[in-house]
Amino acid sequence: MAYSAVLKSASILAFIVPHSLAVPFVSEATTTFTSDAATTVPVVPVTNVTSHGRFTGPAPTTTGALSTSVLAASIPASPAEQYKLQYPADGKLHEPQPAPYTPAGGLGTNGSEPVYRVISDFDYQSVALALYQEWIELDLFRWGLSTFSVQDFEAAGLHEEDRFLLQFMADQEVGHATALTNMLGFQAPVQCTYNYPVSDLEEYIDFSQKLTRWGESGVYGFLNHLDSRETAQILLQSISTEARQQMIFRQFEGLFPMPVWFEVGIPQSWAWTFLAPYISSCPGNQTRLIWQNFPPLRILNQPNPARINGSSVWNETTSEWVNSLSTSNISSAESCLHVVNSTAGCEPAITQNRSNPLSYPGRQVFLEWDTPGGRTGPNNSYVTSTSAGTPKFAAWVSQLNVTYSPLLNVVNNSAYTIQPNTSTYEGDPAINGTIFLAITDEEFNVTPFNISMINPHVNALGIYQAG
Repeated sequence: MAYSAVLKSASILAFIVPHSLAVPFVSEATTTFTSDAATTVPVVPVTNVTSHGRFTGPAPTTTGALSTSVLAASIPASPAEQYKLQYPADGKLHEPQPAPYTPAGGLGTNGSEPVYRVISDFDYQSVALALYQEWIELDLFRWGLSTFSVQDFEAAGLHEEDRFLLQFMADQEVGHATALTNMLGFQAPVQCTYNYPVSDLEEYIDFSQKLTRWGESGVYGFLNHLDSRETAQILLQSISTEARQQMIFRQFEGLFPMPVWFEVGIPQSWAWTFLAPYISSCPGNQTRLIWQNFPPLRILNQPNPARINGSSVWNETTSEWVNSLSTSNISSAESCLHVVNSTAGCEPAITQNRSNPLSYPGRQVFLEWDTPGGRTGPNNSYVTSTSAGTPKFAAWVSQLNVTYSPLLNVVNNSAYTIQPNTSTYEGDPAINGTIFLAITDEEFNVTPFNISMINPHVNALGIYQAG
């Protein structure tokens, strides 16, 4: 080969003139090397944009979540496992090293060949849920590009490069769907048809921002519980990409891009509750999920990021559960999109610090929720349910915290509560960004790693736009 001849010539020259002074020269990169294209893994078949609209077909023949024999009504809480409290954590090594520069411990570190597939029911149902999410994101991103005109994007301050970024995010979803499909196998869920509660581009951006929030948080909630550590590794690398997507939609919406120190994780049943209403129908042989669908929680004065004064609102949402914004009652004088004062505006930007906060501690938040038994999900084949008792509290789920505030003036399925003043650590207000709000029957203590244990106490779920 050419480069080996060059190396040999250089060796001969060095041998003949062993003590010659080095001659200065400028090295130029060679750009003419070529190689055959590497073999690539094919992606899963995808439909560019599926049909859209609510399900209007016949009554489903199969209803409810996937189930088998159930051993108990809930998983009981138990004390911490003692071995987790025994490691001295003093910065010293306490076990022999399995190899140089390698400390003892860790999972999946024994040298065995990785196997990238699900290995338990928990794995399968969790990854299948994540795949349902990848499919709707792929469709949503492409649908936005095909539905709204160049003029719509330009009027919202989003230009050609921004539209290309949205297209690239859709391409990312093809890769994510392929990876998850390969780990699940031949019964992996496929694309469905969808419906989105949006009528203009601002509503689309806000809905996308909230959809990517629950999609990201839904994976964080189960990632470290997967039996297959190899599968968890692939999910980690895909969800890290989706975290960037969520931040981009915040930037598109003129919100501060990352107003928290920690991103929140939620249980699988919460992610499925938020996702299912926007799936219209799926093929008849589609893999069903085990996860619970909770009744929707409507936030009657949900902060509206499209307003100059986003906290001064009433009934300006387009959907239950997600509580995404509506622009239908916002006049041009009230819109923050084209204001002269930049601190009150919400033009797309790398970062934006609005002078009028969307919410604040002490804010009165008005709530309504449904009773269980509603139809939801693909083909209206899932049913909302709850095992909780009488609603008593609002649970604010954000960052590392679950903070409770009492429900006040409870009348039937409505009440109000007061937004708490709480911090994750000093200097980090816990309730900020796009967070989750639940109605519960008690103040049940949970932390990020065991947050799914709150499920038996949840009456209804919603998303709150705190900042």
